[in-house]
Amino acid sequence: MPFRNDKESPSPGRPRDAVREAEILHTVLTLLAEVGYDALTFEGIARRAGASKATLYRRWDNKRDMVVAAIKAGPSSATPTAGIDTGSLRGDLLALCERLDATLRASDGSMSLMLLQAGLEDPELCRHIEDAAGPTGAKLPKTVLDAAISRGELPKGTRPFTYEEVAGSVLLLRRLNGLASGPDYLARLVDDVLIPSLRASAADTSEPPRAIFA
Repeated sequence: MPFRNDKESPSPGRPRDAVREAEILHTVLTLLAEVGYDALTFEGIARRAGASKATLYRRWDNKRDMVVAAIKAGPSSATPTAGIDTGSLRGDLLALCERLDATLRASDGSMSLMLLQAGLEDPELCRHIEDAAGPTGAKLPKTVLDAAISRGELPKGTRPFTYEEVAGSVLLLRRLNGLASGPDYLARLVDDVLIPSLRASAADTSEPPRAIFA
């Protein structure tokens, strides 16, 4: 994420204090888990991190950008950022679910719930996270959906609602309850739930509600 340049920015050629910034971003995630997205403030983060609000505002324009940066540096840092394209719908869905499960298990369970709540309170947050961290697996990328339709694996008119409502919900629930989500489980989820529900979605012409992870 680009930083704002101002008079207190480091001089040209001088590296930013990466360690200090990592500490601030860790504080963002900690407070997010404690108080939730709605109650998260620049004032609270500055106080907990021992930094000034001006320091934070020089790096991030708003709370959403700061949270996205923290997620990218934290839970999403260990997951690939490249797009998903395995050549088949089943392979793509498995890759997405594996990526999402890895992201959820890299973070504290309470923080995962707070991130979910944050997405519900600020729908644009999910899009910003996807843009910054790459496909997280929470959303079904349009490229994956379009490729599956072009290959004839899904009918025209298929919509991503069922994937974005189900995949993240069940993986988060299993994460919070300490249940495994290994290859066998993910294969069952994809084969028995996600692919059939996506195929069936094309027959429903009514407008679906916004999915939890949309």
